[in-house]
Amino acid sequence: MRRIALLLAVLTWHGGTASAASKAEPYVWRNVAIGGGGFVTGLVLHPSERGLAYARTDVGGAYRWDAAARRWIPLTDGLGHADANLTGIESVALDPLDPQRVYLAAGTYTHERAGNGAILRSADRGASFQRADLPFKLGGNELGRGNGERLAVDSNDGRVLLLGSRAHGLWRSEDYGARWKRVDGFPALATSESAAASNWRRQAIGIVAVAFDPASGRPGAPTPVVYAGVSSRDGGLFRSDDAGRTWNPVPGQPTGLRPNHLVRDARGDLLVSYGDEPGPDRMNDGAVWRFSPASGAWTDITPAPQSTDPSGDGFGWGAVAVDARDPDVIVATTFNRWTPGDDVYRSTDGGRSWTPVFARSEFDHAASPWTAQARPHWLADIEIDPHEPDRVLFVTGYGLWASRDMTALDRGGRVHWTFETAGLEETVPLDLVSPPQGALLVSGLGDIDGFRHDDLQRTTVQFAAPPRYSNTESLDYAGRQPQLLVRSGHLHHADPAVVRAAWSRDGGASWTAFATEPGDGKGAGRIAIAADGGRVIWHTREGSHWLTDDFGGRWQKVRGLPASAVVAADRVTPALWYGFDPVSGDLFVSGDGGVAFEQVDAGVGAIGDWFRGELLPAPDASGVVYFAASWKGLLRWGGGRLVRLGGVDNAYAAGLGAPKPGRDAPTLFVFGEVGGVTGLYRSDDDGKRWVRIDDPQHRFGSVRMLTGDARVPGRVYLATGGRGIVYGEPAP
Repeated sequence: MRRIALLLAVLTWHGGTASAASKAEPYVWRNVAIGGGGFVTGLVLHPSERGLAYARTDVGGAYRWDAAARRWIPLTDGLGHADANLTGIESVALDPLDPQRVYLAAGTYTHERAGNGAILRSADRGASFQRADLPFKLGGNELGRGNGERLAVDSNDGRVLLLGSRAHGLWRSEDYGARWKRVDGFPALATSESAAASNWRRQAIGIVAVAFDPASGRPGAPTPVVYAGVSSRDGGLFRSDDAGRTWNPVPGQPTGLRPNHLVRDARGDLLVSYGDEPGPDRMNDGAVWRFSPASGAWTDITPAPQSTDPSGDGFGWGAVAVDARDPDVIVATTFNRWTPGDDVYRSTDGGRSWTPVFARSEFDHAASPWTAQARPHWLADIEIDPHEPDRVLFVTGYGLWASRDMTALDRGGRVHWTFETAGLEETVPLDLVSPPQGALLVSGLGDIDGFRHDDLQRTTVQFAAPPRYSNTESLDYAGRQPQLLVRSGHLHHADPAVVRAAWSRDGGASWTAFATEPGDGKGAGRIAIAADGGRVIWHTREGSHWLTDDFGGRWQKVRGLPASAVVAADRVTPALWYGFDPVSGDLFVSGDGGVAFEQVDAGVGAIGDWFRGELLPAPDASGVVYFAASWKGLLRWGGGRLVRLGGVDNAYAAGLGAPKPGRDAPTLFVFGEVGGVTGLYRSDDDGKRWVRIDDPQHRFGSVRMLTGDARVPGRVYLATGGRGIVYGEPAP
């Protein structure tokens, strides 16, 4: 083994041969079927066209419901790397007069590194969009993201839209969303400290809901009466009587709680749901109120009081909805009621009495079997289909449920719910491996652990517990025993008894937790396994590298690696391991099974502590490893040389796949810049030539990582930032 270490220790740097990207090759793109998995933050159903509905998500874009196919169509996959911040959708608005028009308020974060938000407007139901950039940021994945809707179209004059912002007041457009101007007359409460919330950091919430009163106006002219809700405990409901130019607080309104949803019923009354916090992280109190503009009266119609059971907890009300045909039929959702659990409440007498629904419900988990291990939470929105009162839809932190027989409750029957998320894939994959034997793909995911995918188009159950993690953050397989897998995970609610690493001898069908964690094993970190499965190195979140040869029975610290170095095992030679430190750009090698690493003479040069670094050992060649090195390009160690492969200006992520028939080198995939253009690329000849494989309709925002299929040449799996696992294959 010392001979291997010495050979690699004298590697020298060589520039790659120039390479050009040819014209694009068409690919077919699909989701690996998981079925839901992320927070659907809002639903909007068209009032005049049956079956037309849209869903928004916090990080995964927007979708349109295809009623005939009974599946959701993604609308924002064309957003590329530069516009990845627009994949969080703050609000959706429909034109009641024109079913073709849909508007998206797009922007994920408001922090200093995030770009400004934009209004994406479509006149063809989201098949294409025009973009109007805003002079401020939106927060589709921040506190209050389940409130709404902030964006609204005037129901009498479709040219007019209003948008409530988080920190910049109310904005108005009079040309179908093309140009926007701030409404100077809106009260300062919307931008005050009162309209902000604090959890892990202070965030502005601002104006969370806008609702036009169509009965106050006439078709073809701007609607005079408009309501807006500000997320403030100091009386956040305001009314305008001059089409939104000037505003006054609604008299007599409750205080001490924040409004989060407004809905107008057929009588002209306004129903408002409240919470003490905007959610979703916290909400410990709340209410539902009715406001009758004709009399000016406010009526408390809260469905259920706060729990008096000492084992219970405080909760708020996430949303309220009313039957478009019958104003006495109302539904409302509890929010953050962890004990005994969230519920939907229904009233058929205008809110005087209520019935909890879930106790008389059955949930069908066939569409997504893993949901049998979950329960509805974060019920931030609920809607009654305006054309079909038996159909009620509510969102959760992991998808959405739809009833088919809600009125059975009135006859003493049971309500049946279907997990209606076909096509709506919103998970955040954290790691992917495609081993040469067993499952086609094994995935580690945020919030819902991970999956073994034997069939890419069939939903299944999560990794068998125990252990069960919130996130599976790292995966690896033994190159010479590919059914032997290891994974490391993270628990949102840490249980000190759960060891956050596990191993499997059957390709991920069953798992055994490591015997112990290393001394500073707090958190998941990254994990790697030797070619023969004999040793594992766990790089903890605290930065230490630990070695075990008995799955955690004993641990020893690895010598010679800086805290920021990433590690990978050679796929062929068990004693050979690699290390790469993106902070310094130094390369390391171990020839003694990972006990100690030595720095090699060749170096890449410092990249920065923001870049994770990625080592990709060749599947069938000892001593060969590729790595994505950001603006240093795509590099290959092997044969005593360190080579930068030509053509790749910036490698954000890279992966290896099965070689093209007749070739020995693995197929290379890169997400990055080739020839100065950012996209997804493939090379069949070890980086001599590149072809672009994405297209203007399939950019998928930012790709976190990727891997090729170990058995199917040309197939690539993408870990997106919120659109789940996407895989592509050359078009027939």
